[in-house]
Amino acid sequence: MARSHNFSAGPTALPIEVLQQAHEEFFDFAGSGMSVMEISHRSELFLRVASEAEQDLRAILDIPARYRVLFLQGGAAMQFSQVPMNLLRGKTADYLHTGHWSGKAIEAARRHGAVRVAASGQAFGFDRIPDASEWRLDPAAAYLHYTENETAHGVQFPAAPQAAVPLVCDACSSLLSKPLDVARHGLIYAAAQKNIGAAGVTVVIVDEALLVEPPPATPDILNYARLAQAGSMLNTPATFSWYLAGLTLKWIRRSGGVAALYRANQAKADRLYQAIDDSGGFYRNRVRKPYRSINNVPFTLGDAELERRFLGEADAAGLKGLQGYSAVGGARASLYNAVPPAAVEALIAFMDDFQRRRG
Repeated sequence: MARSHNFSAGPTALPIEVLQQAHEEFFDFAGSGMSVMEISHRSELFLRVASEAEQDLRAILDIPARYRVLFLQGGAAMQFSQVPMNLLRGKTADYLHTGHWSGKAIEAARRHGAVRVAASGQAFGFDRIPDASEWRLDPAAAYLHYTENETAHGVQFPAAPQAAVPLVCDACSSLLSKPLDVARHGLIYAAAQKNIGAAGVTVVIVDEALLVEPPPATPDILNYARLAQAGSMLNTPATFSWYLAGLTLKWIRRSGGVAALYRANQAKADRLYQAIDDSGGFYRNRVRKPYRSINNVPFTLGDAELERRFLGEADAAGLKGLQGYSAVGGARASLYNAVPPAAVEALIAFMDDFQRRRG
């Protein structure tokens, strides 16, 4: 079976072992004679799936007991609104604007209350994280929100911000790909389709201290406290996506956990950035080196026509998903956990060959 190299920003590559196990169990899960998609989410079989997924995630991230782990629907876009609906409670919130997706989070949060942009990289084109000395933080804010990794601009925080208020992290594209100290955060959220599994499930890790009833108008299905009480099952959850996340979490544990994956991800990113930097300007990444993402590597070529040829020829060569985000353009290689080093080497070889032919 010929497999393409998948560099898509999400949905993206899943581990082959996970795909194989899901394939083998597709028609008969755990001897039930049914697919996991067909069994009740209230059944003993699925409750075991849900419990094991939570326990594996807790073990991988060393999640303290005071945190609740939720497996929700709606993706990060839902969390852009769900976070302020639950946490603002009449206060203001601070946001760090470091790229396209933090901008989307700010835009959504402003519909629910007062939001302050404590720092922004927009003036310099989001090529770095604003220095902490420039942040204007409100010590009375309900929370400080940051986007750990910006998939569109390829900018990543070298370390979690220091905050005197609850720290809220959009970790959609980086959770489980690098170390993250859960205990420093009030809430962390991440859609599954980057490093955790397939689209349809969003992981939320929230400190119990923040599970206070939001305003009465908040629907139950968006109420973290109610969702936690119901074990993420106020309504029928995305069972197959939850199951795939569980398989992926077991694969992560077998692979050595986050520490081992981080070393591999850093090595993949280093190889690709070196190829870009050594191209003599034929390929360019404009992010300042201390803030370069290990998850998403955007790059440009000389002009739009050259980029069009590059993307077309790469796709024909089995290098899929290299189109840059629509608001940014250019090319982008996403190097999530399940993207093997061989895929990166194949991309670099293609880039070298394309430069020889078109440079």
